[in-house]
Amino acid sequence: EETAAAGGTVTLGCLYNSSTTTNYLFWYKQDGNNSPKFILMRYSGDDGNTAEEFKERFSSTLDSSSRSVPLKIQKLQLSDSAVYYCALQPTSELQSLLV
Repeated sequence: EETAAAGGTVTLGCLYNSSTTTNYLFWYKQDGNNSPKFILMRYSGDDGNTAEEFKERFSSTLDSSSRSVPLKIQKLQLSDSAVYYCALQPTSELQSLLV
């Protein structure tokens, strides 16, 4: 669980373990009882895509050496309070982070 002030910045960590060379990492946001919403996907560094509604304040860089893909959220808003999921493809491993 992460706590931060409105207007601030928070970085959510995600580590993965995979034996394949090409990995696709996804971040999703779930608030309340709604279905998880796609934020972004990364497969190498900054390469990938980000959903239009998240492009301005959400960013991530895949670091294959440390096997991490942290999600950075800037200019925090109350509506950012949610559970965030990090997912690795081709496996179905999920990490959830409550913010």
